[in-house]
Amino acid sequence: MVKLRPKRHGGKQRITYRIIAIDARSRREGKAIKEVGFHDPRKEQTQLNVSVITSLLERGAQATETVRDILKRAKVPGQVKIEL
Repeated sequence: MVKLRPKRHGGKQRITYRIIAIDARSRREGKAIKEVGFHDPRKEQTQLNVSVITSLLERGAQATETVRDILKRAKVPGQVKIEL
């Protein structure tokens, strides 16, 4: 099963996250199938590739709770008809 989850990136106290599509059995820092976004909690910046995210979700990928919250804050479910 494919999941959308955050991958930690950056140094100590300068953490950013890349939103990736990855096999559910892989470790957190494992090789990603596809990178679909970026989230910086310090600057509250989010950059998402909405078309790729929706196509992955339509094909059966599942978003983790953290990624679901990021998508809701970015108002992705309102732009495209998907349920999170």
